Amino acid sequence: MNSAPLRLVIGTTNVHKGQELAALLGPLGFQILTLEDFSNYLEVVEDGDSFAAHARLKASQQARHLGQWVLADDSGLEVDALRGAPGIFSARFAGPNCSDAQNNAKLLAELADTPVTKRGARYVCHVAVANPAGEIVAESSDECRGRIRTSPVGKNGFGYDPLFEIREYHRTFGELGPSVKAALSHRARASRAIVPQLLALVAAGNWT
Repeated sequence: MNSAPLRLVIGTTNVHKGQELAALLGPLGFQILTLEDFSNYLEVVEDGDSFAAHARLKASQQARHLGQWVLADDSGLEVDALRGAPGIFSARFAGPNCSDAQNNAKLLAELADTPVTKRGARYVCHVAVANPAGEIVAESSDECRGRIRTSPVGKNGFGYDPLFEIREYHRTFGELGPSVKAALSHRARASRAIVPQLLALVAAGNWT
């Protein structure tokens, strides 16, 4: 790894996502920025049909526009009893500009008659990295399985974390806290999986 920090923009304005990825990639010698560090970032239209498509769109378009290396992810919750919903609509499950609390309330309403044994779910994440020309040069995907509680528990995390229980711990992500989530979450796993690809790009002299 070069001694000078290698700039990598996390393609999000979500503070929580930025912090999670900075904690993982910062120690490897990357200078982590988010879109909040740029006044002219794009509002990318997420009109794809999958997490992978959205991650690629966000990474490619933002990288080309900013002239920076950009890592973008798209992630969400897939509930077995809802045939994979909310899926790519996880952030706006309850409607445009809805809050996490509104999304959680809608999910609970949708599952009101579903027994605990049928509340299996998974968080899914796809990560894509684009070079300043907008070319996708690295990708990874991973997931974290659990089940949906009947009421929210815990104040940590964001999104559906107060409802998403890790079976082995009998606790939600909202209860477990950031250190455990950093080890187990879909985003953490997908991000760790992409690290060797980033280091290979650096070692090959392609990070300019």
